[in-house]
Amino acid sequence: MESAINEDIVIVGAGIAGLSTALGLHRLGIRSLVLEWSESLRNTGFALTMWTNAWRALDAVGVGAILREKSLQIQGFQVSSWNSSLPSSVKAPEADLKPEKFESRCLRRKDLLETLERELPQGAIRYSSKIVSIEESGIFKLVHLSDGSVFRAKVVIGCDGVNSMVAKWLGLENPVSAGRSAIRGFVVYPNGHGFEPKFHAYFGAGLRCGFMPCSDKSLYWFCTFNPSLFNYIGQGGSSALEDSIVLARCLAESLLTGNEKDEEDYVKMERGLKKYEKDRRWRSFNLITTSYVVGLIQESDGKVMSFLKKKFLSKYTMGALVTMADFDCDKLIVS
Repeated sequence: MESAINEDIVIVGAGIAGLSTALGLHRLGIRSLVLEWSESLRNTGFALTMWTNAWRALDAVGVGAILREKSLQIQGFQVSSWNSSLPSSVKAPEADLKPEKFESRCLRRKDLLETLERELPQGAIRYSSKIVSIEESGIFKLVHLSDGSVFRAKVVIGCDGVNSMVAKWLGLENPVSAGRSAIRGFVVYPNGHGFEPKFHAYFGAGLRCGFMPCSDKSLYWFCTFNPSLFNYIGQGGSSALEDSIVLARCLAESLLTGNEKDEEDYVKMERGLKKYEKDRRWRSFNLITTSYVVGLIQESDGKVMSFLKKKFLSKYTMGALVTMADFDCDKLIVS
């Protein structure tokens, strides 16, 4: 076995969460290393909805302006039900869609990942780095790679997706199928598509379809079958960006503002991680519960619920989407 390579902070996975966490730390002057199993950046996939909270996070790491040039501001919602002969459309309250409170754009995943990667310093990402095991060694974590390399870290951050090696090392339960299938696509219209810059969606009977313009000449479309109740506020990528800013700030505050000069870095990092856990607990709870309630409303197809959805609840669900997006992770400043 080769001698271990020392890295204070190792981030596993060069996806949205991993790259944005690394960039947040970099902006605060703290080095980290991202380990990615693939040979290059995995920019497959089509597009994702970036809500207000995501754009605030992207502004915090200094890439918001760059990515706005590659996307189109969404001006509203056009949501209908399959269970009506004349589908009803709803809108979120106009007050909720004011520019200072609401910003939503459909952004190509490729553009997001490549922008984050470009902003990182040379050598911040190590590709072709497949993890085979992680073990404790005193205060350190030893990360073993398939090529025989070993990294000795004080903190290991798992951003490696559904089949996470870090999650397995921590003893977390295996992923559970949500019973959902999806088809997604990205279409380019050389002469323009002519659709309004709105989120267009159709719900009901276990089916959810829709589309959203990314630009004047491109749009993202989707169709999901038998969706899970925990699937309707579209906050996966946005909340991951929130997490990355808060985590980077908590770690930086613990490392850069400690009063005890002789205190070990790993003790400071542990304190930062505990603060992160505390700061994110209620936000995570709100996201989960809102997702469940919105999913329950959209997927309940009884006559009474269908009537209530048409008259009242659809407006509530749109309002909930906007409310959950109106979250500010704050700036990357160490106090």
